[in-house]
Amino acid sequence: MTMLVKPRLTAQEYLERERAAEHRSEYWAGEMFAMAGASEAHNLIVTNVSGELRAQLKSRPCKTYSSDMRVKVEATGLYTYPDVVVVCGVARFEDDHRDTLLNPTVIVEVLSPSTEAYDRGEKFAHYRRIASLTDYLLAAQDKVRVEHFVRQPDDQWLLSEVSDLHASLAIVSIGCMLQLAEVYEKVDFAAVRADSSQSSTAPRPG
Repeated sequence: MTMLVKPRLTAQEYLERERAAEHRSEYWAGEMFAMAGASEAHNLIVTNVSGELRAQLKSRPCKTYSSDMRVKVEATGLYTYPDVVVVCGVARFEDDHRDTLLNPTVIVEVLSPSTEAYDRGEKFAHYRRIASLTDYLLAAQDKVRVEHFVRQPDDQWLLSEVSDLHASLAIVSIGCMLQLAEVYEKVDFAAVRADSSQSSTAPRPG
C-alpha cells in the first residue's frame, strides 16, 4: 500500500500563499497551520493592551502592532502572528513587503483554551531565540492574570505575575505601565468561562 506524503512548503511558498489568503496561518518546518478565530474577550484584551501601549509610546521611537503583523523567528524558521508586538528602534523586515517583522522588543499573547499550552511551551521556546526580545507577556482571558517574563543579562527569563484588577505591571524595557483595569476593561469573564467549556484544541507547530 502506497503512503501519500504531504508535500512540504518552502518559506517562500508559504509567504506567497499567505499573502494571497483570506485567513491567517502560521508556518514551521514546511507546514502551514490555520489560526482559529478569536473570541470577543480575546479581541477586547488585544485592543486594550495595544491601545494602552500605543498611547504611551506615541512620542517615542517605538511602534505597536496587533494581530496582523507577522513575526519570523529567524533561528528556527517559525512564522507566527503574536497578538500584540512592540518594536523599538529601527524595525527589521524580511523583505520589501514589510509584513514580516524580525526584531520585536515585546510580545504579548492572550491565552485561549486551544493555544495556552503552545503559547506557554513550544511557542515561547521559539520566541526565546529572538535576540531582540526583552519581554513576553501572557494575559489570561477567563480571569484577571498577566504573567510577565523578562529576559535577564544571563539570558534566563524572570517570571512575575499580577492578578489584582487594581494593580499595574511595569514593562521597564520600553518604559510603559499597564493597568490591569485597562487591560480587562469590558471583559465578561462569565461569558468567557462558558465559551471555554465548549472549545477544542487545534494542532499547533511543534
